[in-house]
Amino acid sequence: MAPFIALLGSFLLFRLVGWLGLSYFDHWHPSLEAAVCAMFLLTASAHWGKRRPDLIRMVPAVFPKPDWIVTVTGWLEIAGAIGILFPATSRVASIGLIVLLVAMFPANVKAARERLTINGKPVPNLLLRTVLQLVFIGAILFAA
Repeated sequence: MAPFIALLGSFLLFRLVGWLGLSYFDHWHPSLEAAVCAMFLLTASAHWGKRRPDLIRMVPAVFPKPDWIVTVTGWLEIAGAIGILFPATSRVASIGLIVLLVAMFPANVKAARERLTINGKPVPNLLLRTVLQLVFIGAILFAA
């Protein structure tokens, strides 16, 4: 749920900054780009912090080296977050982020089915996680 809150909260904050006079954010599109960036930087930070063991547990057993997968996906989230901010790389970054979300979805399924926790808090159920993934994909598409 934290990524959704980060996406929505930062979008509203950037829009407010635009309304207060920072002309870069006086339109919804740059605000959404920055919000998507903020959301992915937040989610990437979990790949190395105290939530890392929880993310490693989420990786389905069929995949080897789950610790390596968590590290690589974290770096890809950072690259996509930065890439979406620049017109020259925004399209490629958005495609990459969407592919990444789809590729990581089996981990979300495992987490929901096995009722895993992240930082001691239960993960949302599969229906909510699916809806959130679709919201994130929509935000990425509109930001690109």
